[in-house]
Amino acid sequence: MRKLFLSSLMLFLAAGLINAQTKWNFDKSHSKVAFKVKHMVISEVTGYFNEYEGTVETNGDNFENAKINFTIDVNSIDTDNEKRDEHLKSDDFFNAAKFPKITFVGKSFKKVADNKYKLVGDLTIRDNTKEVTLDVTFNGMVNDPWGNTRAGFKVTGTINRFDYGLKWNALLELGGAVVSEDVDIVIDIELIKAK
Repeated sequence: MRKLFLSSLMLFLAAGLINAQTKWNFDKSHSKVAFKVKHMVISEVTGYFNEYEGTVETNGDNFENAKINFTIDVNSIDTDNEKRDEHLKSDDFFNAAKFPKITFVGKSFKKVADNKYKLVGDLTIRDNTKEVTLDVTFNGMVNDPWGNTRAGFKVTGTINRFDYGLKWNALLELGGAVVSEDVDIVIDIELIKAK
């Protein structure tokens, strides 16, 4: 009877360890939150959000079904042009004074190939919430010289800015928009497992 009890206890503890929630922190010095948009049809402008925070929770080191939440500070936008940044913060685009945060709430994170995942979640910009599907490449996991476990990801996708109320539009004489409707999202993330 005692052996049965001990066996059951060990199985219970093992199951608890397997299903233990693991938290991951963003290493901002090795992460970038970027976007790209076509300008006058012929070139691309790249911008960054320098201030953001988020949470990632997994079952152990398995990232499938991870719980992912992300918040971006709109006022941290940086396109390497102060005048353009101020325009992007205005009501023509983000209206940072009224809507200072962009949020993403993950709904699912599913493995679709060896190192490929699909991330589905609700993206909210200017109080407009739309479900988006993003492509994620898992770049691997390593142990660094300081005893930390790190994981790297690249997240990409495309959204239509008009869906979120960023509807400023100017047309060129020969047709075509000064700023395209489609915005490419390019996010490089390095996570550190919380101890």
